[in-house]
Amino acid sequence: MENKKTKLTISGSPKKSFKDFSSPRDQSKKTVVIDKKSSKPVNRGNFNKPFPSKTSPNFKRGLQIKPNFNPKASLNTSDFERRKLAEQRATKKIKGDTDNDKKTKLEGNKRQVKLTVSRALSDEIETRERSLASVKRARQKELKNTIKVENKESLKPIKRDINIPEAITVRELANRMAEQSSNVIKFLFGMGVTVTINQTLAADTAEYLVKEFGHNPIREEKAEEIIQKIKATRVENLKNRPPIVTVMGHVDHGKTSVLDVLRSANVVSGEFGGITQHIGAYQIENESNKLTFIDTPGHAAFTEMRARGSKLTDVVVLVVAADDGVKPQTVESIKHAKAAKVPIVVAINKCDLPEADPQKIKNQLLEHELIAEDLSGDTLMVEISAKTKLNLDKLVEAIILQAEILDLKTDFDSKATGIVLESKIDTGRGPVATIIVTTGTLKKGDFFVSGLKWGKIRAIINDKGQSINEALPSTPVEILGINGAAKAGDDFIVLDNEKEAKSLSENRAEEKRETKNPLTFATQESAFSDKSSEELNLIIKSDVHGSSEAIKNAINQIKHEEVKPKIILADIGMVTETDVTLAKASNAVLIAFNVKPSKEAKKLAENEKIKISSYNIIYEVLDYIKQKMSGLLSPDVQEKVIGTAQILEIFKVSGAGKVAGSKITEGEILSTSDVRVIRDGAIIYTGKVGTLFREKNQVKQVSNGQECGITVKDYMDFQKNDTIEAFSVTSTERSI
Repeated sequence: MENKKTKLTISGSPKKSFKDFSSPRDQSKKTVVIDKKSSKPVNRGNFNKPFPSKTSPNFKRGLQIKPNFNPKASLNTSDFERRKLAEQRATKKIKGDTDNDKKTKLEGNKRQVKLTVSRALSDEIETRERSLASVKRARQKELKNTIKVENKESLKPIKRDINIPEAITVRELANRMAEQSSNVIKFLFGMGVTVTINQTLAADTAEYLVKEFGHNPIREEKAEEIIQKIKATRVENLKNRPPIVTVMGHVDHGKTSVLDVLRSANVVSGEFGGITQHIGAYQIENESNKLTFIDTPGHAAFTEMRARGSKLTDVVVLVVAADDGVKPQTVESIKHAKAAKVPIVVAINKCDLPEADPQKIKNQLLEHELIAEDLSGDTLMVEISAKTKLNLDKLVEAIILQAEILDLKTDFDSKATGIVLESKIDTGRGPVATIIVTTGTLKKGDFFVSGLKWGKIRAIINDKGQSINEALPSTPVEILGINGAAKAGDDFIVLDNEKEAKSLSENRAEEKRETKNPLTFATQESAFSDKSSEELNLIIKSDVHGSSEAIKNAINQIKHEEVKPKIILADIGMVTETDVTLAKASNAVLIAFNVKPSKEAKKLAENEKIKISSYNIIYEVLDYIKQKMSGLLSPDVQEKVIGTAQILEIFKVSGAGKVAGSKITEGEILSTSDVRVIRDGAIIYTGKVGTLFREKNQVKQVSNGQECGITVKDYMDFQKNDTIEAFSVTSTERSI
């Protein structure tokens, strides 16, 4: 059966020749011709079904299969036969295609095209296009694979450069490393260190962690180191600059008056009480020579200001009054100048007065190693008078001579640096800083850093009140545009752009926070000590930062065991509603020095019954604070025994209760006296005398040696031989 050639005959006449479907391969030995004898109608509904690869048994049974090798027989085949052939050929199931069939199995068992009648009848069986859904699925699969590859690549650790400051929180470190905070904390737990996300780590610990997480640690430079580098790079194109001269001396020796005459102005009249309480900076011109003068306060409280003046200066002019001699602040000024290693020019003022004795001053200065030139020394001393303008030209010449010896040079073209002399908050203008430019040229629009503050220069105002566009070295100027009140004595550095200025300011603020006062731990001694001192809370608002600093230092000098001054707030600017609210909340004394409260603050203070104490002179402020502190001191209580009585008998009197029949053994007892009952050396009761009886009469006083009846208020438990002691208490107010 297997070797027989089959013959299928299908009735019907073909419309078309079968030549189209025949191929050289089909004309081989294994060619099959189909013929059908049965006249049964054909079921046309199953044309599209795939023809089975093996001939089914029913088909074999119902058909007579005869071999036929005549190729012409195909001409008699019907249309149905043609379709059948096409179907078989399309599905490659004819025996002659066994070799191709194997190849197809290798390529894929599934038919790639859906067979339809129209497709089968077409001249060529063409390959079907992929459906949109299939294309979509393929794209999704491809995308999925690429994402997987990317994820694998992203899982590879990235080595980052991590900047490490002196101290950094766990959260910040994790963010910089792009790691989860929990992983960093877990790692530290593994090391035996218990931390929270906001805990600060030291630079060494942070560096170790960065290395462990596979990154590259870079230790950040401190803000101060960066500034030192900036300053160090500016030492070329040097030109001569005007000298900076600081005028120092004791209070009321005529420092400001000398300067007033030199610059033809009147500053003294503008100062309260005629004493200088600010640092003033001025520039004068003398025969094409410019001189910058800094006027410092002479009052004892302004030590900080004087120290600041001496650090900045090139030459110190020490003003000593010829009629007054060397005073404590004169000595302090000499010490400041020597500490700063600055040459001193002595100006002996008030030489026009009849009681003036310049020689005495020179002799006194010998004690402090200041030897005049006429005594074979090297200190220039000039006898002057500010009032009569005596020898003022000689004083200027002496200063210029000293400056020439020093050969003062600086770079004019580099970015400016300077020192803040004073700062204040001006109504309408905002924060204003008085600075002296030390190197470089300061220009309008420069970005700068001063202490913890930064800003952009909006205006430069010189000592005459004129607005200028640039300031050369040794020029004292006021600048506007700082983002807050700078501290007096802070440095001033111009930077390239806003970003640099901002970051440097933030770094400094961060370092400042890290170096805050450490926690003070309670010891057994401190925890159980009975000493509890009273505190006087103070809020001080002043016109300039230097005054505020001076008041703070002076207040901290007031020391007492029982009362301590505590400064809650010391700021500059007018008294605001916030200050009044703070004073109420903390029960503080509100002091305004050279400033006035705002309308709103005044109204609020009146409503809340809070006193705003305004002062213009520093020692008045200190006296007021001492007075307030004295009010907190407990009064001095003194007790004096005025009489004692011995109880001989106890009587019961109706209406009066128990009466102690006593004999006065010492002093006297009054009906208003305080008394204490003493039994066997111990005080049983302390109270007041109720009534005093003598021979049944009520009396006000019983003297020594007399017998009497005594009742004590709210006490009746007398016994024989008890002692009644009368005493008086006097309390006196104490002051600091």
